[in-house]
Amino acid sequence: MGSRRGPLKSAVPSNIVSPVRRCSRTACGRPAVATLTYVYADSTAVLGPLATYAEPHCYDLCAEHSERLTAPRGWEVVRLLDGSAPAQPSGDDLEALANAVREAARPQERAAGAGGGSRAADPMEVARRGHLRVLRSPDN
Repeated sequence: MGSRRGPLKSAVPSNIVSPVRRCSRTACGRPAVATLTYVYADSTAVLGPLATYAEPHCYDLCAEHSERLTAPRGWEVVRLLDGSAPAQPSGDDLEALANAVREAARPQERAAGAGGGSRAADPMEVARRGHLRVLRSPDN
């Protein structure tokens, strides 16, 4: 009689399949962060955020390979911004924010003297703090 080996002893060990998608580049095991597709009719390579699911005609790339991506001569690379990433504020945005904070912190009397007093004051308004107003009771 022959020896009886169980199925686990004769099976080839395998790695557990990871639910994380990996870079499509050969020998790169880093997690994918972007998806590359080609539009052959326009000679364009489109690199965008990681697609919702893997498709056979798309290539998933890690951060390093997506940054170093180059296209063949005569082709254009279009890089789509990731919508989830916050946009960096420009100098103008920061200056506008600083001016708004200064204006909100300015006492109401100085703001009125600086040219903000063009509108008539509400006779019911007793005090104001930012966008909040304290109103006089109609009985008084």
